[in-house]
Amino acid sequence: MNSVEGLLTQIQGLSSTASDVLSLQNVLKQADESLHAESTRLLPFLDQLDPSKHSLGYLYFLEACTAGPVTTESASSFVLVIARFISSCVAEQIRLAPDKFISVCKRFKDQVLLLEEPLRGVAPMLTAVRKLQFSTEHLTTLHPEFLLLCLLAKCYKTGLSILEEDIFEVDQPRDLYLYCYYGGMICIGQKCFRKALELLHNVVTAPMSTINAIAVEAYKKYILVSLIHHGQLSTSLPKYASGVAQRNLKSLCLSYIELANSYNNGKIADLETYVQANMEKFGSDNNLGLVKQVVSSIYKRNIQRLTQTYLTLSLQDIANTVQLNSPKEAEMHVLQMIQDGEIYATINQKDGMVRFLEDPELYKTCEMIEHIDLSIQRLMTLSKKLTVMDELISCDPLYLGKAGRERQRFDFDDFDSVPQRFNI
Repeated sequence: MNSVEGLLTQIQGLSSTASDVLSLQNVLKQADESLHAESTRLLPFLDQLDPSKHSLGYLYFLEACTAGPVTTESASSFVLVIARFISSCVAEQIRLAPDKFISVCKRFKDQVLLLEEPLRGVAPMLTAVRKLQFSTEHLTTLHPEFLLLCLLAKCYKTGLSILEEDIFEVDQPRDLYLYCYYGGMICIGQKCFRKALELLHNVVTAPMSTINAIAVEAYKKYILVSLIHHGQLSTSLPKYASGVAQRNLKSLCLSYIELANSYNNGKIADLETYVQANMEKFGSDNNLGLVKQVVSSIYKRNIQRLTQTYLTLSLQDIANTVQLNSPKEAEMHVLQMIQDGEIYATINQKDGMVRFLEDPELYKTCEMIEHIDLSIQRLMTLSKKLTVMDELISCDPLYLGKAGRERQRFDFDDFDSVPQRFNI
């Protein structure tokens, strides 16, 4: 143990300045293997280090301590130690060993799940994300871990806070898939269907060389949310989706494509029959709750269709056309849709008539002008970002090498426009 005690002394002496920390990093890299060999006896040594001063050294010791199998009893103590470290550590130091910090945080997530207390991990994991990030535009490997904890703890609003940020830098493609997939599920939990569609769409259309399970599950949810939010589904993927996704996703989600076809017919009885016949399939996919929302939304969709045909209609006629049980039930649906801004209408309680109205928004209020101005500014910022990224990619040697290999063997420009013998 003398070598461990000597390492402790070096950590305590080389953690004050940036140059000292860089020297310490080299020492710790060389000692990493021996630390793992002594992993079962390192925990008491952590008391001799201050995580707010000796963050890098503390991280190496903590990563070695948590490398082995963890029981429920040891998980309780480790969760406290890791949470305290995440809260106190210095971002500049832990970024010198990002892989170790990520490993410790992932083990922390595993331990709170082992204890069946995901809520305990939400705040520390958010802190870890912020400390690992160089900017809010950077997607780290810890983003999906944080969103998963938010999902399991049902802390949807906390998860939404991080989903509002624009992402331009991604470490690993898998991180993006999981970030958008879990993010989409959080938005579904908060009924933010528009944002959920955006995130799930990113998974489905992201570049991929082979089909993956995340994209398949995302497409299933994308179909259901499209029906709930838009009342329809475009079965063709956009041209910029990968060829692999274009060829395989539909065949792997046939039950959901057929559900969408049944929904588009507008016949509630047929839709309910299909759902009942495939209840086990939707349940095994953990999508039964969404499927039930799809069935409920068909009533709204059919009412919206009526607004395109009629100016006034009785509640009784709405109930009969939309296949609701009573005028009272029709009234409740119409009122809810008015409240949600899905239709514009007034109900005359005396004669039970519904009058459908045009959208009252004239787009000239101060609030609307401010909203439009902010949208324009954001688009201008995104446009500048895209221009910069395009310039960087066009100068990237790896991209140029790949683009060169994939060009046709001969280009039109490679040939002279006139035979060489006629050139003067």
